[in-house]
Amino acid sequence: MKGLGKTQIMALGFMTFALFLGAGNIIFPAAAGLQSGEHLWQVILGFLLTGVGLPLLTVVALARVGGGLQTLTLPLGKLAGTVFAIAVYLAIGPLFATPRTAVVSYEIALGSLIDDSWWALLLYSSLYFAVVLYLAFNPGKILERIGQLITPVLLLALVLLGLAAVFKPAGLPGPGQAPYSVEPLTSGFLDGYLTMDALGALVYGVVIAAAIRAQGVADMGRITRHSIQAGIIAAIGLSLVYISLFYLGATSYEIAADTTNGGQVLAKYVQGAFGLPGTLLLGVVITLACLTTATGLLVACGEYFEQLWGIRYRRTVLFFTVFSWAVSNQGLTQLIKVSVPVLVGLYPLAIVLVFLSLARDLWRNPQPVFRVCMAVTLVFGVLDGITATGVDLGLSGLLAYLPMADKQMGWLLPVVVVLAVMTVRDRWSGKPQTI
Repeated sequence: MKGLGKTQIMALGFMTFALFLGAGNIIFPAAAGLQSGEHLWQVILGFLLTGVGLPLLTVVALARVGGGLQTLTLPLGKLAGTVFAIAVYLAIGPLFATPRTAVVSYEIALGSLIDDSWWALLLYSSLYFAVVLYLAFNPGKILERIGQLITPVLLLALVLLGLAAVFKPAGLPGPGQAPYSVEPLTSGFLDGYLTMDALGALVYGVVIAAAIRAQGVADMGRITRHSIQAGIIAAIGLSLVYISLFYLGATSYEIAADTTNGGQVLAKYVQGAFGLPGTLLLGVVITLACLTTATGLLVACGEYFEQLWGIRYRRTVLFFTVFSWAVSNQGLTQLIKVSVPVLVGLYPLAIVLVFLSLARDLWRNPQPVFRVCMAVTLVFGVLDGITATGVDLGLSGLLAYLPMADKQMGWLLPVVVVLAVMTVRDRWSGKPQTI
């Protein structure tokens, strides 16, 4: 049976790496590194668990079921699976990820050159999303050619940036700041949510499998194996990028202590290390990379909602583009602040779904296990998300008895307990059922 050669596997791995490499992958490690201080490696470890490990497991889970997000959510039922898919597409699309591409490119391209002002961001984002809308209306070869051109250049820029951070640091790490100095591992773990890569993997898994099939591979076992190989290559690449950017942030304390987000940290470092030419070059590369990412996300959302509800593709894309433009003008710091509670509530669902999918062969009838565990995760995930907003609705007393509730992980113990109960029930149930 036909399989992929080593060169093809490497190409597939770099394609997978490029799918995941977006705005969040660049800014959050630098910001977390700046505040980690002496706890840098513990924060990095926590970040890698959710920023690299979880997306990799998601790719594996999707490869094993042989389909996309719809196949993965099949045990939940059509309604629940569709609601979850809509939440994922909105999160990686117009609510957070797409607006973030505009603000990140603004911070890196212009943040260190002009004074921060609402009108500058408004003008930049208006031009940015006008280009995105044009590309999304006419994706075809334009997006493909830009992606083929920009991805290698972006990789080269990141390699040079990583090497510069190691061999030409801006200074010494500063003191650790809360919450990184108090709970470094957990803080890094939660920061990994912000990349949204695990949510992105739920969408990208089917793209990876389709790319393998396009090479003439039909055997399901080989498709699964090659998907996992591609995921591992991407995971290694992302880990190297994250570690170098964490170190860059940590050693930029002397020049970037007054910054409020990772885009500003990068802009300060590049300006200090390479001057105006380096700042302009990095700004152009990041802007083009963000353009392709934003276009790809809007195209994916437009196609999904056209298929789901029959709304014309261009109308959906136009609405989501205008919505993303409006959201982006909150600014990067505010956008991150708003996204945290939503991701704290949504990510546990992705984590539990992936782990249940990987372990589904353990149960004779997995459907009840999936549905009950996901329902419990939803309830406690929402409670954790509300708590993360800082709004006191009397939930602190309700969640106080749960371990790790103060770290927005109060869902973990209830899900483990319910999973154990449902597993025992499954062992005493009738004949196995297939989905």
